[in-house]
Amino acid sequence: MKKILVTGSNGLLGQKVIEILTGLKTVGAIATSLNVDKIVDVKGYDFELLDLTNHVETGYIIRIHNPDIIINTAAMTQVDKCEEQKAECWKINVEALKNLVKCSNDVKAQLIHLSSDFVFDGTGGPYTENDIPNPLSYYGLSKWEGEKIIKDRADKWTIVRTILVYGVNRTTRSNIVLWVKNSLEAGKPIQVVNDQFRAPTLVDDLANACIEMGVREKTGIFHISGPEMMSIVDIAYKVAGYYKLDTSLITPISSAELNEIAQRPRSTGFVLDKAKKELNYLPHPFEDGLKIY
Repeated sequence: MKKILVTGSNGLLGQKVIEILTGLKTVGAIATSLNVDKIVDVKGYDFELLDLTNHVETGYIIRIHNPDIIINTAAMTQVDKCEEQKAECWKINVEALKNLVKCSNDVKAQLIHLSSDFVFDGTGGPYTENDIPNPLSYYGLSKWEGEKIIKDRADKWTIVRTILVYGVNRTTRSNIVLWVKNSLEAGKPIQVVNDQFRAPTLVDDLANACIEMGVREKTGIFHISGPEMMSIVDIAYKVAGYYKLDTSLITPISSAELNEIAQRPRSTGFVLDKAKKELNYLPHPFEDGLKIY
């Protein structure tokens, strides 16, 4: 039986990976997080508190569990917060990976690391795994630097880039669907950018792809996202339409007008041919994803 250790298990993706793993009889699951376990409705896994920035702690937890696979979903992902708190962002998204890579190598584990479409500048998409990153934000830079550490130092590695993940969340952390749904249900007007384009990714699809990479021992870079490109405001309108909420509360706005702290890529999107061929990856269209949500 293979053992899979998941970092950042309280996050949206981490929760879903643990949920799926506990339903498989061929793997054992270890959930780890900086904070107490939030997955109260799922049984059949071990849990450990883990601060990845602490080398001694990271080494101890990984050594005692001796996993075959480590899926690293832990990260500082709030783009504007990363721009304002650069030192903290670098510590979590870059420096902590040095600890994790060394400890993964020590137990000969495959390290599956989550990255982002924000490593690209948004001028040349949809992107393949071979396209050269050019991040615009500090968050994107930290993810790109993290990728380089993985590639340079890990013995057995997989990098998974993804885009705008949505799905059911057991914690207070929001995502695009939850934010739109909760705001409109509360009668709260929202401004949504109309000149940024993404391929929203159902967390179930992403989690299954990560597990499949481990089970099949797939290495290298993989692009995993939803199959449809749309503007972020169109995503909001689709959420409102599905839940029959008031679309008049949605105001389209340009990126320049919104004046976000960090610069975002205008249009990303991924070519999914590699994932489809090697993983049999078949992502859900957005409206099907909303039904699952």
